[in-house]
Amino acid sequence: MYKKVYVEITNSCNLKCPFCLGNKREVRFMGEDEFKVILAKLKGYTSYLYFHLLGEPLLHPKINEFINLAKENNYNINITTNGYYIDRIKDNKNIRQINISLHSYDDQKISLEKYLANIFSSVDILAKNTYINYRIWVKTKYKDKIIASLEKKYQKKIKGHTKLQENIFIDFDEEFIWPSLSRGLNRKEGKCYALKDHLGILVDGKVVPCCLDGMGIIKLGNIFKNNMSDIINSSRYQLMSQGFQKNQKIEKLCQNCDFLK
Repeated sequence: MYKKVYVEITNSCNLKCPFCLGNKREVRFMGEDEFKVILAKLKGYTSYLYFHLLGEPLLHPKINEFINLAKENNYNINITTNGYYIDRIKDNKNIRQINISLHSYDDQKISLEKYLANIFSSVDILAKNTYINYRIWVKTKYKDKIIASLEKKYQKKIKGHTKLQENIFIDFDEEFIWPSLSRGLNRKEGKCYALKDHLGILVDGKVVPCCLDGMGIIKLGNIFKNNMSDIINSSRYQLMSQGFQKNQKIEKLCQNCDFLK
């Protein structure tokens, strides 16, 4: 079983963050029948679905229906969001964890005070049933102001990873560089958790090895057309998996990725 499977229910986003790969595919929203296919075909392969790849999942008009459907099928749901539309799910009790990327704040959209106020009021409700993880890049432009607001809200001094309140945490990370065929790294040695720990499903059903393949370069199959067993037993999947076990990166995209480093 996979520890988690990333599911991109939409590749549409309300922002154009400078650190993001940016969607270059046709904008799409997954249909409810398509999502039900995914729920059925992943049975026995994972218990955790992560609404995260490219796109802002809370833009999906049926976000709450998707969450509830997954829960009814005994999946645990994790969501990664930029926080702008978090009030759309504030009353949903079926979410295991929400990761809120505070470094996504765009001062051209709304004031920082209004942005955080909406998040804080929604989190006050959500945290009764859901783990909340505030995330922020170490070198974010508004990091100091955001931290000051968090300290005032939760009456806690923040120094690195901190538990702010029951079920509410903050975590800091260095910004990473997306893998790209044009990076020129060509590192053929290295292991990865992809295919062992997780894989991803793009909004059109394309199965990819990880959440960093937002372009769908390494196509392992299509969940709407293939069964998981056929995808896993495909030659491309097996060559990648066996390569990682031998500390070898088979795919060019992997050779140009240094995320684990």
